[in-house]
Amino acid sequence: MNLPDANVLCEQLATLIRPQLRPDTALVGIHSGGVWVAERLHQLLDISEPLGSIDVSFYRDDYGSRGLHPHPQKSGIPFDVSERHIILVDDVLYTGRTTRAALNELFDYGRPACVDLAVLVDRGERQLPIGPTWCAWHLPERLPAGSKLDLKRDVAGNLSLEVKSA
Repeated sequence: MNLPDANVLCEQLATLIRPQLRPDTALVGIHSGGVWVAERLHQLLDISEPLGSIDVSFYRDDYGSRGLHPHPQKSGIPFDVSERHIILVDDVLYTGRTTRAALNELFDYGRPACVDLAVLVDRGERQLPIGPTWCAWHLPERLPAGSKLDLKRDVAGNLSLEVKSA
């Protein structure tokens, strides 16, 4: 499968989001790929509010079968989320379970005025009724069973997409 340039997708996502920015908009990235995308969007959109990040490992409904992310991160939202416009950012939307877990954790920090979802890639094949507000690229075909679409970041900060086979 021919995958697009993830850095270009970040720029396209910023272009989609820019008209909807509000003075109270803040970004929260989901570890780890969503944080990388959120960092890029934060720069491209010139958002003054600090960037928030969350690791949903303990909030997932499949925690018992999946266990922890290999490198768990500490969540941190350095601003009050109450009555704010929050853009939750992830790299790949697939089943919707990560987004559901992120929403649960986000509401532990307060009650936002609204939450929008921005994703680099939408894989489809949802298990929960969750969809992105903004998406840079919709995967045109299903991946083979058990395959993963991963976002990678090199030491220079360049992003790339990669399919990992089962």
